Amino acid sequence: MSEIRSIDRAALGPGRGVDIANHMLNQSGLRVGFDRRRGRGAGLNPSGRFEPFARAAFDDGWATIDELPPFRTEVQNEAARTIITRNQSPDISFDRSVNPYRGCEHGCVYCFARPSHAYMGLSPGLDFESKLFAKPNAAELLEDELSKPGYEPRSIAIGTNTDPYQPIEKTRRIMREILEVLERANHPVGIVTKSALVTRDIDILQRMAAKGLARVAVSVTTMDRQMARLMEPRAATPTKRFDAVSQLTEAGIPTMVMTAPIIPGLTDSEIERLLEAAAEAGAKEVGYVLLRLPLEVSPLFKDWLLRHYPNRYRHVMALLRSMRDGKDYDPEWGQRMTGKGPYAQQIKRRFELAAKRLALNLERSTLRSDLFRAPKGGGVQLSLL
Repeated sequence: MSEIRSIDRAALGPGRGVDIANHMLNQSGLRVGFDRRRGRGAGLNPSGRFEPFARAAFDDGWATIDELPPFRTEVQNEAARTIITRNQSPDISFDRSVNPYRGCEHGCVYCFARPSHAYMGLSPGLDFESKLFAKPNAAELLEDELSKPGYEPRSIAIGTNTDPYQPIEKTRRIMREILEVLERANHPVGIVTKSALVTRDIDILQRMAAKGLARVAVSVTTMDRQMARLMEPRAATPTKRFDAVSQLTEAGIPTMVMTAPIIPGLTDSEIERLLEAAAEAGAKEVGYVLLRLPLEVSPLFKDWLLRHYPNRYRHVMALLRSMRDGKDYDPEWGQRMTGKGPYAQQIKRRFELAAKRLALNLERSTLRSDLFRAPKGGGVQLSLL
């Protein structure tokens, strides 16, 4: 029968539990079988870093591990108490965000948000893309928070952690309810997505964009459909994403294309081609982010790279570490998004030259905050007559 192998992280010493436990699990050959993870990005499901033990199923020789069920998408409702998340990071352009969901079914193996699932006692691996949390009261909470006395409007970012247009949004419609609240309040919003489902809400976004209240960024990692399917298994195909860009721009909605993340030695050769496709789709702005591998994302990505592109593994990791002070990831502000060193400068210069040739980034869209009206009338002086 299958059994559970446990590794006591505390016994490994402070600060080393995640790295050593994941290494031991990987070396033991304890990847999740293909039939169980079909259609998923991660090949591992290590325990979250806050758990006292790292556990994984292994076969005791009777092959019964093959009888374990596949990972299916499960969605739980989360009774959130607040919905606007604040940040003070000096190298990002927004100070508040909204996340309608925890976890993301798109399954992008490189997703820097994966470690957040550890706070739920779940794995940043396969759990992150199969055990999801929806916030059905998100719109109601947002309306309350926007109506609080003293609220100062600034652009709300949506999609900076998990994608608001992941597949379950098609039936849950939480993102659309959020947009309805923002439209009533004349509140600015910036959206980031890898999904063509964003076109469903063109009606709302078009009205908001006409007032200078909405913009969208569509993220495209590669033009290679096969690579995209392996790396982002349940996200829209690159072709559908560029089609979404065309529909959004034709509707008058400012739309940026993000070539994110750029993976050195794997997708960086496509920079110019991606920007050309962005220009053809009507985008006027482009941007990029270098691959980020914080915490548990690093072993998940390396496992994926070894499974699908083993001949490129050493080259990709060597290039990445050359831009991260010899490490898989460097969280230093001002450097974490773009890296540093000669290769990082080369990527930056190629991107800039391609954008200039294509007449991109000549102007930057800005959003208005002066039209805001609290949706419940909070902070608005009512007439006595």
